[in-house]
Amino acid sequence: MSSAINMGSLAGLRVLDLSRILGGPYCGQILGDHGADVLKVEPPQGDDTRTWGPPFRDGVASYYFGLNRNKRVQHLDLTTGPDRERLLELIGQADVLLENFKIGTMERWGLGYETLSQRFPRLIWCRVSGFGADGPLGALPGYDAAIQAMSGLMSVNGEAGGEPLRVGLPVVDMVTGLNAVIGILLALNERQRSGQGQFVEAALYDSGLSLLHPHAANWFMDGREPARTGNAHPNIYPYDTFRTGTEPLFLAVGNDRQFASLCGVLGQPALARDERFISAGGRSTNRTALKAALEAALADFEAESLVRQLMAANVPAAPVLPVDAALNHPHTAHREMVVEMGEHYRGLASPVKLGRTPATYRHAPLTPGQDFDPLPEESV
Repeated sequence: MSSAINMGSLAGLRVLDLSRILGGPYCGQILGDHGADVLKVEPPQGDDTRTWGPPFRDGVASYYFGLNRNKRVQHLDLTTGPDRERLLELIGQADVLLENFKIGTMERWGLGYETLSQRFPRLIWCRVSGFGADGPLGALPGYDAAIQAMSGLMSVNGEAGGEPLRVGLPVVDMVTGLNAVIGILLALNERQRSGQGQFVEAALYDSGLSLLHPHAANWFMDGREPARTGNAHPNIYPYDTFRTGTEPLFLAVGNDRQFASLCGVLGQPALARDERFISAGGRSTNRTALKAALEAALADFEAESLVRQLMAANVPAAPVLPVDAALNHPHTAHREMVVEMGEHYRGLASPVKLGRTPATYRHAPLTPGQDFDPLPEESV
């Protein structure tokens, strides 16, 4: 193994990624970025997301490329006995098994957790599922947008008075992938003490509900149904998009000091002394009047230069950028948030920065592989 692989914080960890679509593959990519040897097993036709385009490169969609870096791939038809036997060989070499088959599928193949945990007691089995295995919705398939609808996320997303909206990215799938990573790392830490693996589950339904802060906290306290507020925060103000003399900007003012600084930069110090706006609660309660007063002042400013002034005054503010501008921003480059491998691969880099064992980028998507790499001298 190369020294780059040995540098990773998860070097020596062997992950067998049987998952497809988003939550599971995202989990596997994160583990791979941090040094794990991830072998992704796909059916003969490949992961469904290979077809989720355009755009495509050589017949494979960008969607797939965004989730399957730092893995080597082999194809097995698990409906056949010989390929299930091959899978058992691979499981015997793995620390972690990651899967998101429809619940009951692995059991029908004779590869359920209860069976395999007896044979491989150190194995950590991570299942990404829609609703878990039991309960009123147990074993039903789950999809990001459907969970956004069921969990209440859509009900609080959208313009005030408008229709509920899906968040414009697969936030439930991605957070479920992150929760799967957390669960795997917790189980690995516990295995160091007990020597035993365990079953880990990250369900989309649970993850969707977990995202409801502060709306759930508000409801638990006063029982009032949360409402859609557009870009505005339900508890804090000014925490919203505001018109200026040019483009809109976003203000995220969370305390009295920041609000006073904002009023100073805008040349409106009296606003900070207005009884309606002098406290955080007052600013939130009187947000309609405050927004009107701020936008009247902001009309005299150009957004880009004003954002620089506000940030220099420690007032949280930001331009509202499209995706291409965000990815081409100088600070994106400084934070090394775009990774390139070979002639054709570009993707988002790991957002987790470790000083001594940073993420490494070793395998572009579609790198073939038939087995795990030999273990390094110091393994997990």
